[in-house]
Amino acid sequence: MAALLLILFSCNQPGTQPGGRGVEGSSEIGVLADSAMVVSAHPLASEVGVEILKKGGNAVDAAIAVQFALAVVFPEAGNIGGGGFFVIRDAERNYETLDFREKSPINSSRDMFLDEDGEAQAQKSQRGHLASGIPGSVDGMVKAYERHGTLPWAELVQPAIDLANGFVLTEREAKKFKNASPTFKEFSTVDPVQFTGKDWQEGDTLVQAQLAQTLTYIRDNGRDGFYKGPVAKAMLDEMQRGGGVFTQEDFDQYESVWRAPLIGNYKDYKLITMGPPSSGGIIILQMLGLLEKYELDPNPDNFADYLHLKTELERRTYADRAAYMADADYYPVPVKTLISEEYLDQRFQDYDSNKATPSSEIFEGEIPQESEETTHFSIIDSKGNAVSATTTINGSMGSYVVVDGAGFLLNNEMDDFSIKPGFPNMFGVLGGEANKIEPGKRMLSSMTPVIMEKNEELYMVVGTPGGSTIPTSVFQTIVNVTDFGMGMQQAVSARRFHSQWQPDHIYFERGKLDEELKSKMEAKGHKFEERGPIGRVDAILVREDGKLEGGADPRGMDTAVGY
Repeated sequence: MAALLLILFSCNQPGTQPGGRGVEGSSEIGVLADSAMVVSAHPLASEVGVEILKKGGNAVDAAIAVQFALAVVFPEAGNIGGGGFFVIRDAERNYETLDFREKSPINSSRDMFLDEDGEAQAQKSQRGHLASGIPGSVDGMVKAYERHGTLPWAELVQPAIDLANGFVLTEREAKKFKNASPTFKEFSTVDPVQFTGKDWQEGDTLVQAQLAQTLTYIRDNGRDGFYKGPVAKAMLDEMQRGGGVFTQEDFDQYESVWRAPLIGNYKDYKLITMGPPSSGGIIILQMLGLLEKYELDPNPDNFADYLHLKTELERRTYADRAAYMADADYYPVPVKTLISEEYLDQRFQDYDSNKATPSSEIFEGEIPQESEETTHFSIIDSKGNAVSATTTINGSMGSYVVVDGAGFLLNNEMDDFSIKPGFPNMFGVLGGEANKIEPGKRMLSSMTPVIMEKNEELYMVVGTPGGSTIPTSVFQTIVNVTDFGMGMQQAVSARRFHSQWQPDHIYFERGKLDEELKSKMEAKGHKFEERGPIGRVDAILVREDGKLEGGADPRGMDTAVGY
């Protein structure tokens, strides 16, 4: 391929891009630490993680504690009623990934969200009891602890119990609960008064007594504290009242899985990420594999060339996602082919540097015979162990079903299946036959937790929420640092763009979009659509001076804490 001169930003303009300004309220340099760092979506959860590290816990200990804390203080995404992925790198350069993605219930079926005429009923896959998959988070935390935990299990769960007994709401949080109250009442069979019983204001204390009791069962009984006993009964009773299909057999059979990581290279960097049922790892390795063939020139006048190329990469990788990516336990995902140089060259043969390819003319590649509300946290401990963790209940507040008697929110992950081939999910992503609903199957995910090395040394831990925008947000953050010399906070704060094959346009974050850039892109045939924030990246960079720089996304309450 011919070299192409491209640009992201000028290094003397930290936190900005020619295509739009950086996020307001962001700083030039993130939080610096000498020994350890936690970056998560909520300051209280980040503080919990750092306290575990100070007690002598390792990165996995801290990750478990942060996961439970986020279930309390960040319920729109933090969870015990959902699932996710851990990518782990220890100080001896051993790599592992843990898949605690939710599964479809045993009594689910391929056409469960279609009406009698075969039309998709999106509301049923996005809200209410049928929308939920079998939660995997608690089993995942137990699995992670059994292999890597060092502190007593009770010490990792107790901070979440303390928070459930009361924490003070910010203005943003109070508004969030106030806005969600009518929907909680609509889809929960018993009014969750802990969320709906007050006209929330900044400074109010949120007490979640039922959740505190649930966490106490988990603290005292591990996995059985959730999948058996009073908590399991509360879930089953909730499902029976609301027309759901969970059974005790679902709980007994659920198991998180240690999987081989997906490993790839970009220039001088090694990436360790998640394979199926995540689509994100494949997508990011595809995009970086193609980007490596192009020359990036730090000239602000050429930003349109970069944005054009990135959009064309995204269109092709998301077309492949719809056709070939799913739970590899149920569908033979051609991972090696999808990230191979030969396949990527074939996918980009029709690329024109001066003209957009209409999405209607892009299809999946030819494979020879042979996966918006989520949360991410990044952790590095004092010994150099690292965890990149992305976890979710899918949409904000998941299914809006609060389990009466247990106090936690259930996910709406069934919408991440292809409920009908060619029908978009809540993030506008199309799906195909590979990702159809099957009993016991894990739904395709876009979550993309990544750990990077440079010259065999730990370099970066990165990830984000954002539904279908997750892989592209991670991609942009990585390129911001590796190719254009940004610090971690600068890279996280920079404004983002996203395209995903269908719909056929480029999303840009609300705010000023440079008119010259817009004109250049439109001349190539691109269309733009304004939207709210794209992603909430939380990342850590090991700088050349050995310090850790935490980049916490200013789009939310995300917070970096280190020592």
